[in-house]
Amino acid sequence: MTASPAARADAAVLIVSTADAGARLDAFVTAQRPELSRTAVQRLVGDGDVLVNGRRAKAGARLSPNDEVLVRIPPPRPTGLQAEAIDLAIVYEDDDLLVVDKPPGMPVHPSAGHDHGTLVNAVLHLRPGIAGVGGEMRPGIVHRLDKDTSGLVIVAKHDAAHRHLSAQLKAREVEKTYHAIVEGRPKPTEATIDAPIGRDPRHRKRMAVVAHGGREARTRYRVLEAFDGATLLEANPETGRTHQIRVHLAAVGHPIIGDVLYGRPSPVIGRQALHALRLRFRSPTTGADISVEAPLPTDLAAAIDQLRKRGTTKVAN
Repeated sequence: MTASPAARADAAVLIVSTADAGARLDAFVTAQRPELSRTAVQRLVGDGDVLVNGRRAKAGARLSPNDEVLVRIPPPRPTGLQAEAIDLAIVYEDDDLLVVDKPPGMPVHPSAGHDHGTLVNAVLHLRPGIAGVGGEMRPGIVHRLDKDTSGLVIVAKHDAAHRHLSAQLKAREVEKTYHAIVEGRPKPTEATIDAPIGRDPRHRKRMAVVAHGGREARTRYRVLEAFDGATLLEANPETGRTHQIRVHLAAVGHPIIGDVLYGRPSPVIGRQALHALRLRFRSPTTGADISVEAPLPTDLAAAIDQLRKRGTTKVAN
């Protein structure tokens, strides 16, 4: 394959080599333009932004030697999402991504009833170039946290980084460490909860451990500190199901304190006491390990201090 200079900066002409003859149009363009996902290429083909020898073609069209494939990248489409000047702590940043410390109470992305004040609105203000990366309504977002869970979220700066990081998540190569305060004292002090999770058949807004039709889910936990009636845990989800840590801990009789969906309100904290403390993953460009950590937010730290005053037992690691 060779590329000739494009007439415009937002377009490129790709020449099909003998080795690439017979390839599907969408597969060929994806291979030559790795910053574009297969889905993005198919959208460009459908919109007429990919031409073969000056004519529109289908995504599945087979290519011949010396075909000229014009790929035009249009400017980002307006999404209606507003950039907002919201304080947001960036704990790590490079050319591929940033990792932010989401405060409790902030939704990750807009949804019904939450069209502003989200992490996406804040990120668009800090880094406007992320608009459209990985999807128009969730630009740059690689994974999410529940609204009332605090802690680390990875945001990709370009599509290639988004795909690479998403693939690491899918392959379960991203190590996630949470701190949670739960009711009671789990026994044993270290274990893996292996129980499938699906939609709760009785409460459609909740997830649940289910006997049939659920997706595999595993959460490792380790007791860090035991209080009077509550315990501080370290939790590591090996899979990434909706509400996974909350559902698993509630299922074994130790719901997270303050979790009104799976447990009950708490007098020591006004939301579920769950914090995404640490992330470890690989750089999309260099493959080097990246490890980041976010300190406990003030409300969670205050809850731990209050529980310690009731009496505490240090648990050996």
